[in-house]
Amino acid sequence: MSSSPVIDPQAIENLRSLNPGDNDEFLRELTVIFLEDTPQRIADLDQSLAAGDTARFTRAAHSIKGSSANMGAMLLRAAAEKLEHHSRQNGLKDVEALITAVREEFARAKVELEKLIGRA
Repeated sequence: MSSSPVIDPQAIENLRSLNPGDNDEFLRELTVIFLEDTPQRIADLDQSLAAGDTARFTRAAHSIKGSSANMGAMLLRAAAEKLEHHSRQNGLKDVEALITAVREEFARAKVELEKLIGRA
C-alpha cells in the first residue's frame, strides 16, 4: 500500500482552475464522466482478454491510464500503466492480477471522488 493519496489534490486544483467560480460544476461533470467511463474500459479489458485481442486490451489500459492521470487518481494510473506495459511486452499472459489491481484502485478512487463531489 502506497502512502500516496488516492486522489492527488494538486490535480483536483488544476481541474478547478480550468473553470473558476463555477462552484465545482465542471469538476463534478468530469468526475461523473470518469466514473461512468472507467467501468466500461475495465469491461473492455475483460472482453478483449476473453477474445485474445491484445491491441484492444492495451488501448483500454492506456485509456484508463490517461483518464486516471487527468483526474488525479495516481494509484489507478500506476496500476493501469503497469497493465499497459505488461500487455505491450508480454501480450495477455498473466494479466489477471494486474486487472484485479486496476479494479481495486478504481474502487478506491471512486470512493474518494464521490466524496469530493458530494455523491457519497
